[in-house]
Amino acid sequence: MPEDFCTGEALLIPGPAGDIDVLTACPDCYDATRPIAIISHPHPLYGGSMKNKVVYILAKTFNNMGLLSVSYNFRGVGRSAGSHDHGRGEVEDLLAVVAWFRERYPEAPLWLAGFSFGAYITQAAHVRAGADRVLLVAPPVSMYDFDEIPPIKEVPWMVIQGGKDEVIDPEAVSQWVSGQTNPPVYHWMADAGHFFHGRLNHVRDAVMAQWGEAAGQSA
Repeated sequence: MPEDFCTGEALLIPGPAGDIDVLTACPDCYDATRPIAIISHPHPLYGGSMKNKVVYILAKTFNNMGLLSVSYNFRGVGRSAGSHDHGRGEVEDLLAVVAWFRERYPEAPLWLAGFSFGAYITQAAHVRAGADRVLLVAPPVSMYDFDEIPPIKEVPWMVIQGGKDEVIDPEAVSQWVSGQTNPPVYHWMADAGHFFHGRLNHVRDAVMAQWGEAAGQSA
């Protein structure tokens, strides 16, 4: 697995509310037939941004797997224009980021990942985005109605949840996972809180163990 990353790019790309603040990173081995991973951050009104540590470890993990990673700020965060839209506009933000990178790398499979609020946005957008894989970290099923957004039926997906989550009810996540008709790979971290303090390397290892082989495939 590569350890040296290219510097990537800090970009402003067009979005439905104005500019979207984007940061990319890619390993030296990246080629345009390998997946792009787009990562959505936690709730903007509670300090969430693409600088979040879980977002960062996911981006670094995907780089280690040979993928181009894309982190971005929802509207109203960092250099992104606009203001918080309670999930509706944030879905459109993600789709705008997807469209921009689809045009730039048309042959690359698309992986979507999200943490907390970003997990809700990721699932809400995944069908329209045409995602090939989906990763949800601490999906907020006790805070948002996941029955109102498309279920993940057609693609491989993974859920990572901490058993000591102080923000999202971990048992509610487990019950939700058990009710899926297309069950995800479910990685339960019994001793982890919502932000996975001291457990970020375990998040990395779980993703690499489950999806490392798929990362080397071009479709």
